[in-house]
Amino acid sequence: MTDITFKDKSVLVTGAASGIGRAASLAFARAGAKVTVADLDRAGGVETVAMIRQAGGVADFIQTNVCKAAEVEALIAQIVATHGRLDCAFNNAGIEIEHLPLADSDEESFDKIMNVNVKGIWLCMKHEIRQMLKQGGGTIVNTASVAGLVGAPLQPIYAASKHAVVGLTKTAAAEYGRAGIRINTVCPGIIRTPMLDQALLREPRREKTIVKVHPIGRLGEAEEVSNAALWLCSDLSSFVTGHQLAVDGGLTAI
Repeated sequence: MTDITFKDKSVLVTGAASGIGRAASLAFARAGAKVTVADLDRAGGVETVAMIRQAGGVADFIQTNVCKAAEVEALIAQIVATHGRLDCAFNNAGIEIEHLPLADSDEESFDKIMNVNVKGIWLCMKHEIRQMLKQGGGTIVNTASVAGLVGAPLQPIYAASKHAVVGLTKTAAAEYGRAGIRINTVCPGIIRTPMLDQALLREPRREKTIVKVHPIGRLGEAEEVSNAALWLCSDLSSFVTGHQLAVDGGLTAI
């Protein structure tokens, strides 16, 4: 198998201040990409860029609220002004803030989750696709979740948002495949990230429970999800579009 390379390609990663987004940014840079790191968290985004540059890679940070149309449009415009094009986008920004059954959910949580997880993906795709149509093609990967493939008790709004990401991805893949634009989703299981680590500090007993739902017998690592995203963005997946790649340790197999 040919090694994955993104030499001299322009790549955008959103939600790149930590976790999966940071791991993906580092991996794209190691593969030769010029990486644009986007996040609302300036300190984390700048730190990701510093890590890339210290390793000899090329990266810049653009603070962006993916829920704001003007900021997303400006993000894509700045990438094109700097690098001339946008070859790949990994739309990874998202939030997970609920732990309640549906009947106890509140409207504020619904609006916040849908705004980031659905509107944010839609806005990014909208402006990325417009640029990719101008340049003759590109690849997009959206972060969904296993919660976008099955039900997720105590996370009904989050599950609905991730099902929406899958629906947006499938539809856009069908609409723009003949224009040379491939669009897929990566669907992680429970991944060890700083966000999860904080949650486990509050509820340390929960780790044994969530490990058990993965037949592989452990939690996933951010790098394992980023590897999947790189493959979906690369030429090695050239006949793959509209696909939901579960990186879940077998969670959806049972």
